[in-house]
Amino acid sequence: MEKILSISKRRGFVFQSSEIYGGLGSTWDYGPLGVELKRHVKEAWWRSVVLDRDDMVGLDAAILMHPQVWVASGHVENFTDPLVECRSCNRRFRLDHLAEAAGIEFDPDQTAKLLENLACPECSGALGDPRQFNLMFKTFMGPVEDTASEVHLRPETAQGMFVNFGNVLNSSRKKLPFGIAQIGKAFRNEITPGNFTFRTREF
Repeated sequence: MEKILSISKRRGFVFQSSEIYGGLGSTWDYGPLGVELKRHVKEAWWRSVVLDRDDMVGLDAAILMHPQVWVASGHVENFTDPLVECRSCNRRFRLDHLAEAAGIEFDPDQTAKLLENLACPECSGALGDPRQFNLMFKTFMGPVEDTASEVHLRPETAQGMFVNFGNVLNSSRKKLPFGIAQIGKAFRNEITPGNFTFRTREF
């Protein structure tokens, strides 16, 4: 992976974000060649999926949406990963990933028993009790930081298409069935991002 990262930087495809300040983990900036590569991929995909078909239309929904969207979709309650923290070194891990690495089937109803057979992969210390960690980034809309002004950065692009379905149907005058396509960024506060650009918090 280091060789890929090195050549990507030298050729101007991908740079570590905020590198002059030490970098920010698992965040990447696309350089002159990288941004052109991304643009060509997007254009080819858009042409193939939207422009060359009669049963598809495009949409560009907002990143910030009404909080009820995420309540109704189940993201507020269920968009979580099981998080455990090492009692010795305080590193955090996804419990299901630790189980998978140990060759143990993950059962969310048997976490206490599961922890008996697992240890911290960094220091072999004991792991604390698991908790459900919501993957959505929170922020506030407006000058007051309270629960009434709390919003989330979208963790996926699909909800924008769902909530706009009626608007798209009425304005495009398409007959069912038809599809809606969208290209845009999503954000997930991953517990363990990594693997270069393939698992990031902004994608």
